[in-house]
Amino acid sequence: MLLRQLEYLSALSREGHFGRAAEVCHVSQPALSAGIRKLEAELGVQIVQRGQRFEGFTPEGKQVLQWAHRMLADEGALRHALASMRGGLSGVLRIGAVPTALTVASLLTAPLRERHERVRFSLESMSSREIVSRLNDFDIDAGMTYVDGEPLGKVRVVPLYRERYVFLTPADGQFGGRDALGWDEAALAPLCMLTPVMQNRRILDACFAEAGALVSPVVETDTVSAIYAHITSMRLSSVIPHAWLHNYGVPDGARVLPLPRPTRTCHVGLVLADRDPESMLARALVETAREVDLHGALDQTLRHHLGTPA
Repeated sequence: MLLRQLEYLSALSREGHFGRAAEVCHVSQPALSAGIRKLEAELGVQIVQRGQRFEGFTPEGKQVLQWAHRMLADEGALRHALASMRGGLSGVLRIGAVPTALTVASLLTAPLRERHERVRFSLESMSSREIVSRLNDFDIDAGMTYVDGEPLGKVRVVPLYRERYVFLTPADGQFGGRDALGWDEAALAPLCMLTPVMQNRRILDACFAEAGALVSPVVETDTVSAIYAHITSMRLSSVIPHAWLHNYGVPDGARVLPLPRPTRTCHVGLVLADRDPESMLARALVETAREVDLHGALDQTLRHHLGTPA
C-alpha cells in the first residue's frame, strides 16, 4: 500500500469529485482513478461508489478512509519530528477557529513563530461542530472553540480564557449616553449578530432568554468583519465577545457598554485530537498557550475600552 494512494483517497473525500481531486494531487484523473482501483484490489474491497461521477464511499471505503486519514497524519507527524531533530521545528500548523476566537489567534501564533521561525500557519474560520469533525478526520491539528458547552467528543482541552460580553452601539444612538445596559434593553436595539448556526449566537440567545428577551436581528452574518461593517454603515448595534476588541477595537462613532454577567459564561480553549504520539506542532502550540496570559491580555483591553481602572 502506497501513501500516495491514500493521499488520492483523502483528496477525493475533501473534493467530492475525481477531476478536482486529481488536480489537487497534481496527477491526471485516469492516474488517480487507477491508483484507487489498485488500492481496492490490494485490500480486496470496493472503496468508491462509482457511476458517471463520484457517488461517495462504500461502508468499507469509509473505514479505509478513516485509516487513511490516520496514517497520513502519522506520516506527517514523523516528518515533523525528524525535521525538528535535524534543524528545529518546521511545517504548517493547521488551526480551525470559531469566528469569536479567530480574532485572538495571533496572541498564540506570534510568540510561537518567534520561537520556531520555520513554522508556518493555516488559519480557517469554522463552526464548533466543523472543528470537531475536522479534528477527527486529521484535517486540522488544533481548534480554538468553546470547551464547556456543546459535546466535543474525545479531544484534549486546554482552556484559554472565559468569554465576556459587551454592547457595541453608535455613540450618538439610543443608548449612547448610557454607562451600562441590561440584556432586556439590548434586545430592543436594531442588532447585527452572527447566524444561529454559530455557537456564539446560540450562547447569546440563551443570555437574552435568561433576561426574558428574544432577539430578531436586522442583519445576521457568519463573519466578524461583516458585523463591524454594518455597525458603521447601518448604525446597528451588536453584542460582542470582549475578545473582538483585541483585534478590531471600537469603530469611530461607536462605544461599548458593559452588560451584566450571565449566570453561565463560556470558556474558549484549544482542542486537540487525543492521539499518541502527539504532533510536535500541536505540542508547541500547547506549550505556547500555557505560557501566554490570554485572559489577562483580553481583560486589559476590555478595561481600556470601557475606561475602567487597571
